[in-house]
Amino acid sequence: MIVVATDDFELYHEAVAELRERGVTFTTVRPDGELPDQTRVVVSAPTDGLSFDDVVHVVVAAEDARHGVEEALAALRSSDGRTVVGVDPGPRPGIAVLVGDVVVAAFHVPIADAVDVIRREIADAPDALVRVGDGDRLQSAKLINQLQEARVEMVDETGTTPYLGTGVRGMGDVLAAVNIARLEGEAVQSRDIEPTAGELQRIKNESRERSSDNRTIDETLARRVASGELTVDEALATHRNGTDGPDGAGADGEADDEPDT
Repeated sequence: MIVVATDDFELYHEAVAELRERGVTFTTVRPDGELPDQTRVVVSAPTDGLSFDDVVHVVVAAEDARHGVEEALAALRSSDGRTVVGVDPGPRPGIAVLVGDVVVAAFHVPIADAVDVIRREIADAPDALVRVGDGDRLQSAKLINQLQEARVEMVDETGTTPYLGTGVRGMGDVLAAVNIARLEGEAVQSRDIEPTAGELQRIKNESRERSSDNRTIDETLARRVASGELTVDEALATHRNGTDGPDGAGADGEADDEPDT
């Protein structure tokens, strides 16, 4: 059983809310109180000054309560407690966070937010591992190249997206990320991708769709988007400000009003 033993009201509130949301059996005691016989994990704050030799002790600040509860649950289930983040890349990547064999968090966010989410989830996790699917070449390369500080594996994501029954549309990317997290991949530090003409055209088309003034970025900017150096919105702003040309002017200085072919 998990015991929350703290005088930190904020940690108490956050930890209890997290445990209740997960349907976990737990109890609470004062830091100077006696632990129940069934205690296997104690959660407390650094300010409580507690120390235990015979149970797992998770010391966590209130703002990291969710990660503390995840660590407690991993210990309770006798897993190895390793954090593995699976990513199904795309314009809105599915992200699944596993501690041992347990899925503790899931996200479905725009690609621009994905790296920040992943970094936050692995920030305090020892020996964390990020596994990125290889299906979307450009988006997976962007993610891998921006996660230089993390241990990253690239995973063959063939067959990782499950059949989706009625009522679960939109969950495919997240469920694929769970499966990717559970597959061994190849350790990588970077991924160099030469975008195809079709991929560059899709980026240019997206820029026109996102532009408020019917503007299409040029191929140079599209390549910078493909490499992850710029987002589409940043490329549009660069094109609009005319700062991408060789002499400080834009490639044509004007919006590209003719449709791309």
